[in-house]
Amino acid sequence: MNGEVKREWLEKDYYKVLGVAKNASQADIKKAYRKLAQANHPDAKPGDREAESRFKEISAAYDVLGDEEKRKSYDQAREMGAAGFGGMPGGGYPGAYPGGFGGAQQVDIGDLGDLLGGMFGGRAGGRRARQPAARGADLETRISVSFEDAMGGVSVPLSVNGHVNCPACRGSGAEAGTSPVVCPQCGGAGQVAVGQALFSMEQTCPRCRGVGRIVEKPCKSCGGSGHERKQRKFSVKVPAGVKDGARIKLSGKGEPGPQGSKAGDLFVIVRVASHPLFRRKGDDLVLEMPLTYSEAALGAQIPVPTLDGPVTLKIPSGTANGRTFKIRGKGAPRKSGHGDLLVKVNVEVPKRLSKKEKELLEQLRELEKESPRAHMDA
Repeated sequence: MNGEVKREWLEKDYYKVLGVAKNASQADIKKAYRKLAQANHPDAKPGDREAESRFKEISAAYDVLGDEEKRKSYDQAREMGAAGFGGMPGGGYPGAYPGGFGGAQQVDIGDLGDLLGGMFGGRAGGRRARQPAARGADLETRISVSFEDAMGGVSVPLSVNGHVNCPACRGSGAEAGTSPVVCPQCGGAGQVAVGQALFSMEQTCPRCRGVGRIVEKPCKSCGGSGHERKQRKFSVKVPAGVKDGARIKLSGKGEPGPQGSKAGDLFVIVRVASHPLFRRKGDDLVLEMPLTYSEAALGAQIPVPTLDGPVTLKIPSGTANGRTFKIRGKGAPRKSGHGDLLVKVNVEVPKRLSKKEKELLEQLRELEKESPRAHMDA
């Protein structure tokens, strides 16, 4: 099992949260997330606490299912949790058999320490399960950049309407002069045990909602939420060579966490405008270049536009229509150097000819020794 196994994975059916089937494709999961996130976004329903809670739950679900490695670990954890970790050869105990559970697959018991500790209410693999720190929800926004800016890199100003920490209580939610206290129900762990003895499980504490602390005297300015809505301004650096649809992560620029805890992240989706001449193909750029009949037949040296200015391309005599030439290092920027520029030539046949041109072509036709269709004669 790859990745970190979290206890809430056993408690939350993320497929149900997003309203998708367990065998849904990554594209379907992304589509469902965007639809739900847009409908429940705080900007769409300002002041609606239920929608805000729903948005956080949707973001948490997509954080797992939107990542193929996390999704794989999540599915495995839920399957084993549903089975009660049964199927081990001859009963036994977790970790006693190197072949894994029931010999079906190998599982590193070290990777399951937190998971088993939560399921059996004790220690697993020598580690005690601990509640991960609460954090704010992730946010997503979009920007559009020109093709030229995408190739050269640019800084784009952002304006995001969202929550920030209340200046009166600095995000704690507690009245000035007071502080949140340890939750008496969970003792600050953020989780409480459910069940009995060996098969007890832990779930999020209903009183503090997993934070581990409660506010006895709420801040009058924010009502104890610790947050207020405000227009925030950022600047996102778009790297040179960015591709259309790329996601740029701004750590800590998402929704603030409960009671002053860590904020979520802001993800910026980049949309790159098309270019009238260039088309992108991976790290290469594709350019279609027109040629006259005489240039293709006799050969020529033609100017070709690039991102850095025009260069000269040598066209050999007898060049066929549709042939592609490669100009190295004149494509899109990448981590190491640049891609290439692929120049596809299109031989243009004139629709109208002058009298002189017609005469010259007639002479050429008379001089041609053999028709290209000679081999097709019956």
